[in-house]
Amino acid sequence: MAIDVGDVLVALADPTRRQLLGVLAEQGRASATALATRLPVSRQAVVKHLNVLESAGLVAGARAGREVLYQVRTDSVQESARWLADLAATWDRRLLAIKRAAEAPVAPDRES
Repeated sequence: MAIDVGDVLVALADPTRRQLLGVLAEQGRASATALATRLPVSRQAVVKHLNVLESAGLVAGARAGREVLYQVRTDSVQESARWLADLAATWDRRLLAIKRAAEAPVAPDRES
């Protein structure tokens, strides 16, 4: 599944979702109930945040008995990281070109 970087950036814009993703990455797999004990939000809020992360392709949930266990989709996280790294490299090249142009010696004006 190809990710939509826009959805990923929207999902990661919220600090609670970033914290949730970090806790999940640390724990491996966890239920919304277990995750709620690690965050300053209710279980219902955790479920809503997990739904956003799942829609963005950053986590996946799988039923295990009566619970749904969530885990980070590392492939999607890595794909997002590659996109951001490519964007950063593009801007680095542009900024370097601007720096070189700004620091280049200026030819003196010649009067004919």
